[in-house]
Amino acid sequence: MKKLIVNADDFGLHEEINKAIIQGYQTGCITSTSIMPGGGAFAEAVSLSLQHPRLGVGIHLTLVGAEPVSEAATVPSLVDDHGRFFSDYQIFLKRFILGKIALSDVRRELIGQIEKVLDSGIAVTHLDSHQHLHIVPGIIDIVLDLARHYKIPALRIPDEPYGFTAGYPVRPGRLLGRTGLSFLARLARRRARTMGMLVPDHFFGMLAGGDMGESHLLQVLERLPAGVSEIMLHPGYNNSRLNKTFFWNYHWEEEYAAAISKKIRQTLVNQQIGLLSFGDLKDG
Repeated sequence: MKKLIVNADDFGLHEEINKAIIQGYQTGCITSTSIMPGGGAFAEAVSLSLQHPRLGVGIHLTLVGAEPVSEAATVPSLVDDHGRFFSDYQIFLKRFILGKIALSDVRRELIGQIEKVLDSGIAVTHLDSHQHLHIVPGIIDIVLDLARHYKIPALRIPDEPYGFTAGYPVRPGRLLGRTGLSFLARLARRRARTMGMLVPDHFFGMLAGGDMGESHLLQVLERLPAGVSEIMLHPGYNNSRLNKTFFWNYHWEEEYAAAISKKIRQTLVNQQIGLLSFGDLKDG
C-alpha cells in the first residue's frame, strides 16, 4: 500500500508562508508542517497550529540562515559578527569540517529550539531541519539523543533515490549535493531505527526543492513506491515579496498551487495513495 506524508517546511518563517501552509492543509494535500523556532512569524504559526490540531507539526531545527533562539554569546561558534547564523549550509559545513563548529553549541541551541516549541503547547510529531543539517555526522547523534529525551517519536530522512529526477532538469552541482545528502540520510535512517524512532521509507523533494510545481509533483506521485513516503514542499504566497526577503529564489506560489491542485488530488485517488502525517506513523 502507498502512504504519503506531504510536509510543508518553514512554518513560522513569514506570514505569507504561514497562510499558504494553512490553506494548503485546509483545501489541498498538505498533512504536516515543520515550524521554525526562530522564524519571524513563529508566534502566528503557533496560534494557527493550535487552531488546527489535526495538522501534524514538527520542528524545523535551524542552524543557518536565521537568528538563534539562544543568546549569541552562548553559541559563539554558530554565529557571525552580527550574532546571526551563517547564511547557508555551505559556509556551515566548511566551518564544521575545519573544526570551527562546537557540538556543545549545537546541542545548546537545539535544546533551546525544541523547548521553545514544546513550551508553546504544540504536540510535536517529528524533527527535521533547515537545509537538512540534522543528518550531518555528529549532529545526528545530538538530534537522536534529544528526540529520545523529549519523547519526539519521528524523524525526517531526506534520502531521495540517487537516480530519481521526476523530469526535473538536472544540474550537476545539485545532483552531487543530493547524492551526498542521500548517502548520509541512509546512514541516519539505520541509526534512527536502531534507537526505535519512526521514519518514512522514502523521501522526495530534494532535487526539485523550491520548485516542486504541479508537473513535477504529479511525476513523483505517478512513480511513488509502496510503503510510506514523505514529499517536502515549500508553499507560500507572493513570490516577489518572499524573494526580496530570502535569497533562495524559491517558486513559493507554484508549490502552493501544486498543494491545492485538483489534478493532484485526483491523482492521489487514482493511485490509491493514502495521506497521513508523521503523527500517524506506527511501528512496523
